[in-house]
Amino acid sequence: MKKLLIIALVGYALSARSQVDESRNFIYLNSDSVIYASKIRLRPDFLNSWQLKADSRRFNTDRVKFYNNEDGFFANTRKLNYGSYGSFSERIAQGRINLYQQINYDPLIYDRYSRFRRGRATAADVSLYYNKGYQDLKNVNYRNLKDDMADNAESIALLNVYRKKTNTGTLLYATAGASILAGLITFVTRGHEVTSEPGFGGHNIPTYKGPNLTSSFLLLGVGLGFAAGGFYVNRSGSRYLERAVNTYNQ
Repeated sequence: MKKLLIIALVGYALSARSQVDESRNFIYLNSDSVIYASKIRLRPDFLNSWQLKADSRRFNTDRVKFYNNEDGFFANTRKLNYGSYGSFSERIAQGRINLYQQINYDPLIYDRYSRFRRGRATAADVSLYYNKGYQDLKNVNYRNLKDDMADNAESIALLNVYRKKTNTGTLLYATAGASILAGLITFVTRGHEVTSEPGFGGHNIPTYKGPNLTSSFLLLGVGLGFAAGGFYVNRSGSRYLERAVNTYNQ
């Protein structure tokens, strides 16, 4: 009897998820309840805490899993960003795997229509997440995607290239950091060279020669080169990640 009840509840939840009308504005709660509304806005309350306003109703963002309005489809990523608030990601790819990109909100900047000016993350601080259907979001990384795309050999092959390039990029960045640090240390610690030359009356006169900084600049240049290489390799790896997801969604 208990097993039948569990199966029935799971079936009901799956049915509820499959019946979501994404052509309308809605809030999808953690309880799998769907609240439709004519207008949905994300805005701070008088305590500067984020909340979602669906027509005349207000919802604390802790209760919200997803929301959809004319600006796009957004997922709550607060559980994956500990200590943050107002943390939402916008869905940038939809299919068997949905891909999300972090959106930065500023609670002090919004226009008179209560529609926030959200800033796209730069390439240096992009945070990506994904899920299937309306499941919980996961961080985009090799281990998670390998498990969830295991049924597509072509996607796994592309994912393996992504991992290889990511590891190479990490190694290049580490080497760059070590080279730059070594260059800075030699730049700071290398002092003036003091020599003496015979002067008037047979007395030696000390002369000062500036330090030779060739090796310091060489290390700094090598470090910057490795950093540029790491950036290029990581960007190249991101393309393979995108191809892996697109292939899986075909």
